[in-house]
Amino acid sequence: MVVIRLARGGAKKRPYFNVVVADSRNRRDGRFIERVGFYNPIAREGEEALRLAHDRIAFWQGRGAKLSETVEGLVKKSTLVTTPAAQPAAAA
Repeated sequence: MVVIRLARGGAKKRPYFNVVVADSRNRRDGRFIERVGFYNPIAREGEEALRLAHDRIAFWQGRGAKLSETVEGLVKKSTLVTTPAAQPAAAA
């Protein structure tokens, strides 16, 4: 089964995660099919903490890929941050 999950990188005590599409049988940080974004949980002020290729994530979901719980939360968070105008305005 194909999954979209986090692969850890970075140094000791300085985590950095790539959001990758991988076969579920491969190791967490092992071989992957495609890198679709990154997540930096300790990003400093002015640094980009999260970037996702929503079009590629949708493509892989269409092919049957499942999102991990963490990636699902990041996608929701990213969608809320990037599209605040998606909420309907209150009627007067």
